[in-house]
Amino acid sequence: MDLKNAKTLITGGGTGIGLETARALVAAGGRVAICGRRADVLAKAAEELGCVPITADVSKEADVVRLVATAVEELGGLNVLINNAAFGYRAPLVELDRERFEEVHSTNVVGAMLVAREAARHMIAHGGGTIVNVGSTAAGKGYPGGSAYASSKFALTGLTECWRAELRPHDVRVMQVNPSEVQTPFGGRDMSVENPTKLRAREVAHVIEGMLAMDDRGFITDATIWATNPK
Repeated sequence: MDLKNAKTLITGGGTGIGLETARALVAAGGRVAICGRRADVLAKAAEELGCVPITADVSKEADVVRLVATAVEELGGLNVLINNAAFGYRAPLVELDRERFEEVHSTNVVGAMLVAREAARHMIAHGGGTIVNVGSTAAGKGYPGGSAYASSKFALTGLTECWRAELRPHDVRVMQVNPSEVQTPFGGRDMSVENPTKLRAREVAHVIEGMLAMDDRGFITDATIWATNPK
C-alpha cells in the first residue's frame, strides 16, 4: 500500500515498538492513532510525533469498541491495525499465579482479538485493509518461566492464521511479526544503557513498515527478526 494513504491504529503505541512504528508511519506520510492505558505517556508521544492519542484498555470490550470508533472518526477511516499491546509475567509452573496468568491472556490474546474484531468489521465494510499482529520468537518456542507470556504468543499465532484464512476474501491482509529480545521498557527493562548488539524497537518498526508498503496484491505472512550476534 501507499503509506501516505495509511490510516493506522497502533495499540500499545506510547512506548517501545508501538512508538517507533508510529514514528515511521507518520514520517512516511500516513495518519496514526496510538492507544494505551497511560494518558500522560500517550499525550507526550502524540505531541512529539503528531498523531492522535486515545486512552483505552484493550482487555475491556467497551473500551475497545470506543477505541476503534474514535480512531475511525479521528483518522477519517481505518485501513491498518498494528496489534501491539502486550505485557509479560514470568514464573515457573509450580509458582504460577492464576490471576496474573489470566491478566496476561486478557491483554495479549483477548485484547488482540477484540481490537482486531472491531477493526476487521470496519475494513470489510470499506474495501479491505491490513492487520499486523506483533508476536514474539516466544510464539514458536517455550522457555523456563514463560508459561504465561509464551502461551499468549502461541495463541496469537493461532489467531493470526485463522483471521488470515477468514479475511483474505475481503482483501484484508493479516500478518505477524515475531521479534526476538528487543531493548524497550517492556518488563521494566533499564533503558539507561543501550546494548549495541541487541535489537532496538526501530528495527522492528522497519520490518513492519516494509510489510505494509508491499503492494496490496501480495503480503508477507510472517517475519521473524533476530539480532545478528547478541552479547
